[in-house]
Amino acid sequence: MRRDVRILLLGDDGVGKSTLITSLIKESFVANVQHVIPEVTIPPEVTPDNVTTHIVDTSTRPEYRDTLETEIRKAHVICIVYAIDEPATFNRLSGHWLPYIRSLGVNVPVVLVGNKIDLRGDDVSNKRLEDEVVPIMNDFKEVETCVECSAKQPLNVSEVFYFAQKAVLHPTAPLYDSREHVLKPACVDALQRIFNLCDLDKDGVLDDAELNEFQRKCFNAPLQLQELEAVKEVVKEHETEGVNEIGLTEVGFLFLHTLFIQRGRLETTWTVLRQFGYGDDLTLRESFLCPRVEIPIDCSVELSPKGYQFFTELFQVFDKDKDSALKKSELEALFKTSPGNPWAHTAFPQTTITTELGAVTLQGFLAQWSMTTMLDYQLTLRYLAYLGFEGDTTTAIKVTRPRKIDRRKGKVQRNVFLCYVFGAPKSGKTSLLRGFLDKPFSDQYEPTARPFAVVNSVEIKGAEKYLVMEEFGTQYEAEVLQNKKRLDKCDLLCFVFDSSDVNSFSYVVNLRYISQVAADGGPIQYFDSGSNVPVDCNAGRVSGR
Repeated sequence: MRRDVRILLLGDDGVGKSTLITSLIKESFVANVQHVIPEVTIPPEVTPDNVTTHIVDTSTRPEYRDTLETEIRKAHVICIVYAIDEPATFNRLSGHWLPYIRSLGVNVPVVLVGNKIDLRGDDVSNKRLEDEVVPIMNDFKEVETCVECSAKQPLNVSEVFYFAQKAVLHPTAPLYDSREHVLKPACVDALQRIFNLCDLDKDGVLDDAELNEFQRKCFNAPLQLQELEAVKEVVKEHETEGVNEIGLTEVGFLFLHTLFIQRGRLETTWTVLRQFGYGDDLTLRESFLCPRVEIPIDCSVELSPKGYQFFTELFQVFDKDKDSALKKSELEALFKTSPGNPWAHTAFPQTTITTELGAVTLQGFLAQWSMTTMLDYQLTLRYLAYLGFEGDTTTAIKVTRPRKIDRRKGKVQRNVFLCYVFGAPKSGKTSLLRGFLDKPFSDQYEPTARPFAVVNSVEIKGAEKYLVMEEFGTQYEAEVLQNKKRLDKCDLLCFVFDSSDVNSFSYVVNLRYISQVAADGGPIQYFDSGSNVPVDCNAGRVSGR
């Protein structure tokens, strides 16, 4: 949410713009004021939303024309003031001022302000106001509301600036279609996603405990039992499908927010949306999805214990049949609050550990996220946000110490390792990767057209680690071996050849020469696919062989 609001007052001369500003500041009527009041700044500590407010006065005199257009373009919200005793000033709202603002290419919320209601006498109310304003609001969607006031009494003066500020901080337009009286599709999508995240047991209903957790997260205060029952009664009274014997349904959740908006409590819905990462355009903020993380040279990124715990608990919630594996439908449900399966364009689930039926085991699920975090930690951060990680998503990952320090100390602290696999076509690279996951061997040869990576857990000195093995396809291998930045991310180079094919070994020799030039002493391993055993079981140094 922005931390400052710039309110501009427009309108014909004599309608009381300057007097309104003076009445707000002085809290009383000032009879004689200067023609244009200098810009007024109200500090955040005296505003309801703790934002700095700038109030700018204008004039229609020719000498102020350039300044007028400049200020219109700088405004966050525009109050167009008219005098209730001068119908011509009201007619110029739609006849001049609103079209004029549009002609400048400005699209900000507008509040219509009817001044001088004290001239009506004792009865300052206007029962016809809605009938008068609705046609204008239908033609000009930027109009948020209309407020009538009196700078002289003063009456409703502070409300004018409150509604102006509110139009900026809690705008109606992104959320609600005032003509159709329904939530807009983007708002519905956002609220449905929030409902699904808050439905912790995934039964399609928010029970009392889940409603209280939602209330705590958004408003930092639980609801009392009678308050919970009152909320459900209001929903039940107007929307029969909004409540069932368990609690609030998705239909009821959407109805509740529609009711908030219709009753002018837009700040309630906006507080919820912003707490769940949404910006004013109802898309998730980039800073929410991918907070900045500094990754020093020669370091990698892994899941932290918090990250592993989150994905473990997520797995358990969506394992509805409790078979310790996620089948396709369960994975689809798990990724419902995100843009979709992050591995949809890879060979997943053939990239990790699965059951014979292809369902992903917990070990495979954690391994897949371990690989994703190492190869593209920003993707993991985004999905932590999409999937509802509580708090700062950067606490779900950790940056390892540089590899060179590990090698120098002879003690590795990392838990995830990366191995690049190279070799001639048909040398058995893909079979090696599939065998690493205990996948069945296939006689059918399919050339690797794009990088293919797999991951599995391995035990080293009694500790569980993850090994990622990645092949690139023959056309990209030389390029990768000559790319020092990519090689710096790698822990092991594995060269695969078939001892029954002399050309296969020659290919490895040529790659080996390239790797000697490019790699800075990184460990290597040779694997003979013909005999299915490693040729050099102790990974040596490139520079030493």
